[in-house]
Amino acid sequence: MNGDPESAKSFFQDLKKEFNGDNPLPEVGIAVPFPLVSLVFEITPSFSKVGAQNCYPEEKGAYTGEVSPVLLKKCGCSFVILGHSERRTLLGEKDAFILEKSRMAISSGLEVIYCLGETLEERESGAAEKVIERQLRDGVFQLEAGQIDSLSLAYEPVWAIGTGKSATTEQAGKMHAFIRKKIKERFGPEVGDKIRIIYGGSCNKSNAAELFSHPDIDGGLIGGASLMARDFAAIINAAC
Repeated sequence: MNGDPESAKSFFQDLKKEFNGDNPLPEVGIAVPFPLVSLVFEITPSFSKVGAQNCYPEEKGAYTGEVSPVLLKKCGCSFVILGHSERRTLLGEKDAFILEKSRMAISSGLEVIYCLGETLEERESGAAEKVIERQLRDGVFQLEAGQIDSLSLAYEPVWAIGTGKSATTEQAGKMHAFIRKKIKERFGPEVGDKIRIIYGGSCNKSNAAELFSHPDIDGGLIGGASLMARDFAAIINAAC
């Protein structure tokens, strides 16, 4: 919940200055607060997609305060983040509801970044993999095989979000490999090899290159480190 129209304009002006050459860049998406979607769609650099941070699983109706994925698509969004740990912990969202939103978003033509992650207590008790497997079983595994093509997974250990404490490359890589293994078991090896699994949890310009070097880490879901154009550009470059 950051930014306003003026800061968004400044951010994208600064970001464009960081990339004024012809070198190919990785796929970049910017997920902004709802009121900024239409504005950002007009000013974002050509190399980046615009997305939203959430949606509601209905096309329209009496759902005051919620936003339809159909409307997001019409406003220029190409993706949406669902199941973020802050929505799970602060707003009590459960896997069944996140699954419902994912189905609606995909049917509306949006790509979905589906978030998974364990708390510090769950990790320290040795239950991290069980938590992730449950989130997969009750959510992602209920999708049809064809819907998976519109899905990326984001592993975001709750204990490493906004704390400055990042999972080590070994810890993150091990969990990414575990998630990929479970996807292969459910949907087959081809889907498991193809699906994008990105890391979110205090990923920044200092650790991005090392994290992205792991063969099972396909990119990052960047939070606070994306608020400064120069820092975000350094993370983008680390993914090249």
